[in-house]
Amino acid sequence: MALFSFGKKKATPAPDNPNAPIKILGTGCAKCDALEVVTKEALEELQLDDEVAHVRDLASIASYGVMSTPALVVDNKVVSYGRVLTKEEVIELIKKERE
Repeated sequence: MALFSFGKKKATPAPDNPNAPIKILGTGCAKCDALEVVTKEALEELQLDDEVAHVRDLASIASYGVMSTPALVVDNKVVSYGRVLTKEEVIELIKKERE
């Protein structure tokens, strides 16, 4: 019997796909969620069906060398961190990384 949870285990969210080509790094704050929304809009405008993973685990975020969130990762390269980008900025970063 667990002392504080009265014997019940908390449900843990399913892990995001670590192999996704686009990742949002952030613990789930409003800014991180906003970057995820803008990124999905940018992908839609680019007519790409890339999966977007939202990495919320602090150890995983730190493994990218990111200390300020939200961060955007394209093809395993951190292309932005510390601020919410506009849709146009995300589009440009994705195009630049995929040239």
